[in-house]
Amino acid sequence: MNTDTSTTRPGATLQAIQRHYDVGNEFYRLWLDDSLSYSGAMWEPGDSLESAQLRKIDYHIAAAHAANAERVLDVGCGWGSVLRRLVDQASVRQAVGLTLSQAQADWIASQQSPHIEVRVENWLDHVPAQPYDAIISIGAFEHFARVEDSDQKRIEGYREFFRSCRSWLRRGGRMSLQTFAYGNLRSREEAHRSAGTRFLASEIFPETDPPRLSDIAVAIDGEFEIELLRNDRKDYARTCMTWLKRLRAARSQAVDLVGADVVSRYERYLQLSTLGFETGNLLLFRITLRRIDQARG
Repeated sequence: MNTDTSTTRPGATLQAIQRHYDVGNEFYRLWLDDSLSYSGAMWEPGDSLESAQLRKIDYHIAAAHAANAERVLDVGCGWGSVLRRLVDQASVRQAVGLTLSQAQADWIASQQSPHIEVRVENWLDHVPAQPYDAIISIGAFEHFARVEDSDQKRIEGYREFFRSCRSWLRRGGRMSLQTFAYGNLRSREEAHRSAGTRFLASEIFPETDPPRLSDIAVAIDGEFEIELLRNDRKDYARTCMTWLKRLRAARSQAVDLVGADVVSRYERYLQLSTLGFETGNLLLFRITLRRIDQARG
């Protein structure tokens, strides 16, 4: 495990990620669904949170052509919902997950699946034993840049990520990426001036700044082809609102676990996020990428 905290590396540090995700598994279990999926679901009429999250996971598995694969990588695997679905339902022989949260890794390891390997490891340090047939990354890309990063540093970090993913994939391999992103604000600077962005950056997701679609388009050039792009921001708005309702319903238990201040911060975070996705200031991209196999000039 690399614990480098240098700001010369792209993305949030180990300490910043653990500050958020290691609040405690029991706290998150109060308001997430049973799979502990912590990203925008994919809703259809009549869905419960659980069924909408499973639909999201199955969408990414299908997009990445991961079913029946030998080896699949999940970058930013959270509490392992994708890893378990890959093994239990998609007949994947070996599912490897990367996380920077020890609490998440311990949770996954406690399931004791011989077909799942979880590593507390930054993607920058990942060296696969063998190539992967598919890569899935849901809700990690948002953490790959900081508010203070220049545009050049941001793009270089994103490009390094996609270059690494391409090198890890077999020929013809696909990657399914989900990330929220800045939307209809005129510029990144305008987004940074907003009270919501300042609150989220200081109180919820330190050292984190989401991309714009143009950042992704530039960073994949020569590495991946975009096969499909969806903007499902309404799905994330509904997810955040559902989480907020569940947290409020279990507020007394949540306060007992983490204290009133933490609960209040999360309530505000979920309110602001709901508003951001409803207004289009935030977008939710689901992107299917195909590895470019031909030699590059």
